[in-house]
Amino acid sequence: MFTRKRGLVSVLIALLFLGSVMNYAVPAYAEESEDTQKEEQENDDSEAKDSSDDSSSKQPEKKDTSELEASIAAKRKQITDAQNEKKKIQGNLSDVKKMVQSLEAEKANLEAYVTQLDGDLAEIQSKIEELKGLIADKENEIEKTIEELDEAKEIQATQYANMKKRIKFMYERGETFYLDLLFSSHSFADMINKADYAEQLSAYDSRKLAEYKQTCEYVAACKEQLDSEKELLDAAKEQVEEEEKNVETLIAAKEEEINATTDDINNKEAAIKEYEEYLAMQNATIQALEAAVAEEVRRLEEESGSRRSYDGGMFKWPCPSYKRISDDYGNRIHPTLGIEKFHNGIDLAASAGAPILAAYDGDVVAADYNASMGNYIMINHGDGLYTIYMHASSLYVSKGQTVSKGQKIAGVGTTGRSTGNHLHFSVRKNGSYVSPWNYLGR
Repeated sequence: MFTRKRGLVSVLIALLFLGSVMNYAVPAYAEESEDTQKEEQENDDSEAKDSSDDSSSKQPEKKDTSELEASIAAKRKQITDAQNEKKKIQGNLSDVKKMVQSLEAEKANLEAYVTQLDGDLAEIQSKIEELKGLIADKENEIEKTIEELDEAKEIQATQYANMKKRIKFMYERGETFYLDLLFSSHSFADMINKADYAEQLSAYDSRKLAEYKQTCEYVAACKEQLDSEKELLDAAKEQVEEEEKNVETLIAAKEEEINATTDDINNKEAAIKEYEEYLAMQNATIQALEAAVAEEVRRLEEESGSRRSYDGGMFKWPCPSYKRISDDYGNRIHPTLGIEKFHNGIDLAASAGAPILAAYDGDVVAADYNASMGNYIMINHGDGLYTIYMHASSLYVSKGQTVSKGQKIAGVGTTGRSTGNHLHFSVRKNGSYVSPWNYLGR
């Protein structure tokens, strides 16, 4: 029996030395006496019981071995997923040179050219939004991983401090601890009980060492996961920058082509005709939508007797981050034609992607693309009152959706017949354009 106990002690010391060589800092977890050792064991059992009662607690020290192993395996999978996602986004950069080359065939037809280019812009913008979503998710995951790492390090430090106490105790008391324990027995039965306790204590030492080594492995996995997530975050941010440059390249090509087309029209009469056709195409689309809405309102009134009604409230400013009014409502000298022409809305210059808000409560009657208006939204506010939002980069609502005043419905862009990022905002009342200032105030 004594030889066996001496062997157990020797195994423990060897394991502790091996742990220090393998960078698992030398352990310490037992107490200075038999009574305090029993107390620690009782506390450890109590903690295990508490963890089963408190399902909201996820601290690693309250997980059993299988749970910690599962956590480490999960970390390894997350590391692999992050590495694969990084490779995926790095290999998914838009080929803007190829896009520009493919547009050459459409230059003879400005409408077809603008439509195809806007389609390319929408594709890139979709990638940017997806990457921004990934960035937000990764930033949240990194915060969570840092918390897990800090928590694991704290547990590791506690285990390390306890193991140092145990080593000190073993060094000072040596193997005589087990002899004293047995020789202090008052009877044979007492000696057997103490021998069993000594064996349990040795097993406890081995278990604590294993737990410490596993905690160290979990800490290492957390660190590796954190590094992988940060690398993915950096890659996503770099990709967003590259894609935004691609957007700028396409917009510049579009502006150049629209301006070139205008310059090529030497005959002013032809230029005026072309511009009027462009406006007529817009008006035909809007009027068709109004007619469809009027018919739908009539049908609903017959069925239910209810209808949407405008209560006379003032509009919300539709572009809160606008920089300036680049073109106001009313008659003005056309910038390229040099003649007086009517401008049916106000142009609010803002950066790409800036939020566009619904000016008032209403129903979305159109959320679509048009070669002249680009991505546009039309909202019915009742009593023949409509607002129209043109040239958006992205649309966040769909036809048939009910929106509220101030709700984000789109992002500023330069789609359609546009040569710079801005919101063209129009108001129509009973089939005619009216000044937006009547509803916005100044």
